[in-house]
Amino acid sequence: MKLHQVWQLGDMKAVSLPRLRTSPKRHAWILVIAAFVAIVLVWAYLYPPPRYTSPIRDWLPAEPARELTDEERASRVVFRQILTTPTVRSKRSKIAFMFLTPGTLPFERLWEKFFEGHEGRYTIYVHASREKPEHVSPIFVGRDIHSEKVTWGTISMVDAERRLLANALQDIDNQHFVLLSDSCVPLHNFDYVYDYLMGTNLSFIDCFYDPGPHGNFRYSQNMLPEVTEADFRKGSQWFSVKRQHALMIIADSLYYTKFKLHCRPGMEDGRNCYADEHYLPTVFHMMDPDGIANWSVTHVDWSEGKWHPKAYRANDITLELLKNITSIDMSYHVTSDSKKVVTENPCLWNGAKRPCYLFARKFYPESINNLMTLFSNYTHI
Repeated sequence: MKLHQVWQLGDMKAVSLPRLRTSPKRHAWILVIAAFVAIVLVWAYLYPPPRYTSPIRDWLPAEPARELTDEERASRVVFRQILTTPTVRSKRSKIAFMFLTPGTLPFERLWEKFFEGHEGRYTIYVHASREKPEHVSPIFVGRDIHSEKVTWGTISMVDAERRLLANALQDIDNQHFVLLSDSCVPLHNFDYVYDYLMGTNLSFIDCFYDPGPHGNFRYSQNMLPEVTEADFRKGSQWFSVKRQHALMIIADSLYYTKFKLHCRPGMEDGRNCYADEHYLPTVFHMMDPDGIANWSVTHVDWSEGKWHPKAYRANDITLELLKNITSIDMSYHVTSDSKKVVTENPCLWNGAKRPCYLFARKFYPESINNLMTLFSNYTHI
């Protein structure tokens, strides 16, 4: 016998062990346990305890009882993808200040004072719908975007908002987007505004249910099945949104088209619907209700009960007036029906009660000098 054959035989004898055979009963128990664990996991996902919500479910809008249309399903996939994709945080995060104006901005000098010393933390975009603006402040020069004509009360208002967002979103450092009018003024200094908007994951979109003639009376059943009357909401046009929500607004086609076709002046039954007051509140109430604050950070006074809010003349501008506005920490909504139901809610910022407003409107151009004089006093924290 050869040497290597002897070694193999000897080695095999040295290490030979008895074979272990698994009992059929043990196999059965393993399968039973695995099946039980799988059932428990599936049950826990489908029927979570009352205090637990699946992270995946948190991002999904509530599924209606009916079958979704192809367009709805596609829209929800896009919205879910946007909402669940982690935001790329820039080391140079900026706020985009988007001015929607007919022409020249009367408060450029005041805004220049607001922005002074904070270069690299903001960007400016100006949508002038009637005439090319003449800029008196160098920080506004070259900040005009391609604009189209805007008619009050029509979908062209929403078009202008989307146009501003599309331009501002091209800058990856822009993480929050504020829509302002030509009559808006700042109520706080820049640091306060920056920390307020960048320090929370909410978007400030006004949203409430109004069963009255200026609310759900404007709804058209032609919006069915995608938009029901129960989902129809109202709110201020002037928003402040985080980047994910800005992407949702310009990505939307389905709901935008519904409002373009069926929310407009001169509808059937003598109804006038204004898309800029209903489109965003309705869409975000349906798609991400927990992601919005339900109030706007831009103050406006509707207490006079007229078609347009109170406008401030030069004589109205006092330190007391501005301090009163900056100290408001409750949001108010009043229904337009005969009951005039008032709803009050505290303005909660990361769970803590804070002043509601960062900006205010409507101020006449003649008030610029008084505002410039008082700026350092009323914006002091």
